Amino acid sequence: MAIEDEQATGAAQGGGQARPDLIRGVARGAAPAPLSILDLATVGEGYTPGEALAATTELARTAESLGYHRFWVAEHHGMPGVASSTPAVLLAHLGAHTRTLRLGSGGVMLPNHAPLAIAEQFGLLEALHPGRVDLGLGRAPGTDPATVRALRRGITEDPEDFPRQLSELTHFLDGDFPDGHPYARLTAVPRSQTRPPVWLLGSSGFSARLAGRLGLPFAFAHHFSAANTVPALDLYRSTFRPSAVLDEPYALIGVGAVAADSTAEARSLAMSGALAMLRLRRGTPGLVPTPEQAASHPYSQAEADFLDSWLGNVVLGSPGEVADGLEALRKRTGADELMVTSNIHGHETRIRSYALIAEAYGLG
Repeated sequence: MAIEDEQATGAAQGGGQARPDLIRGVARGAAPAPLSILDLATVGEGYTPGEALAATTELARTAESLGYHRFWVAEHHGMPGVASSTPAVLLAHLGAHTRTLRLGSGGVMLPNHAPLAIAEQFGLLEALHPGRVDLGLGRAPGTDPATVRALRRGITEDPEDFPRQLSELTHFLDGDFPDGHPYARLTAVPRSQTRPPVWLLGSSGFSARLAGRLGLPFAFAHHFSAANTVPALDLYRSTFRPSAVLDEPYALIGVGAVAADSTAEARSLAMSGALAMLRLRRGTPGLVPTPEQAASHPYSQAEADFLDSWLGNVVLGSPGEVADGLEALRKRTGADELMVTSNIHGHETRIRSYALIAEAYGLG
């Protein structure tokens, strides 16, 4: 293990403050594993950011009533179709409109922020909504290089020094810097009796290995890095060391999923998200297009191939087909929890997709 990993180990385990019952999900209804939601506060053509955030609030309330276990929002910047640029602010709002749903970041991009600032934000969230908050941390910037420079102005640490940044953050969360450390006299306030469980997020092997070595829960972005899912989860499990927070590995995967009355309708809806991703990959992010815009777009052969590849990793169809597809994926990957995400146009359509999936499992 590298020196920085050793330094992170003690801090990340948090002295046992984040108990396993705050990490492991609960399977409901006929679902063989817990089901959760990842939301980006999607802004589609014809909608404003305010309307998108109102829809995310409605979705969180609906997810709670439907029986989903947790609801995460993600940090992205410079993307007109994503309104969740500041997870901590959005989570505070969602917590005020829900009662039991676990809420978290999927995730906060640690290199973009001073660790003390994150400790204060999530300490405040835990004080507001005790026992309901997850702190998911990512290593990627969540945006383009120019925006990264603007975000990190004044932050001089190497963004690749993730283990040391993680160690500093968790020491702030637990208030247990060793004697003689430059920050030993500093306190991140407010600090609650417990702290949010720390999750590591990833789309490759780096965070999988680190999460395993630190004995932390791990979330993998299958929805945009499907080829790496099984290797990353295998690496996580093979390197896992029991910790104060987990005695065995616990991994969830993010899965693109769209349910509708028919397979054809579900594919039509999913194409809006696929075209939005194509535009993002071309460096021209925008609002999420309508299904009609996606259907009429003049795709080149390369673009059509991208769409086919992207949609091949989305579990879509009727509710029964989606449930079957999710179960096949769970068995193939061994994931302990599935976090579905429907990045499609139309707030009502998105909420209905999640409702159909919940209905297929009898979650409520």
